[in-house]
Amino acid sequence: MKIIKQELQFEKCLKQRIEFICEFSKVTPTFINGSIRKLEKTNLTYIEPHKVTIKNITFLVFNYSNDVYISNLTKKIKLSELEEYIKSI
Repeated sequence: MKIIKQELQFEKCLKQRIEFICEFSKVTPTFINGSIRKLEKTNLTYIEPHKVTIKNITFLVFNYSNDVYISNLTKKIKLSELEEYIKSI
């Protein structure tokens, strides 16, 4: 089977919001674009989330979502709570 990978771009508004929160918290984020992975000749598709690294912690975010996942998809917080979380670590 062949896996087709297409890179996704960060939604501009989402990236600006995260940059603003990090600037206010005096930390520097590192952004890694997510991707769409498709199995050729099937209808199976996986959306890999965007990754944002802040203080050596990887946060996962999806375009058009207000949730931020911490390290994996099991623990999530609202984007509005990200500043408080960053300050607590």
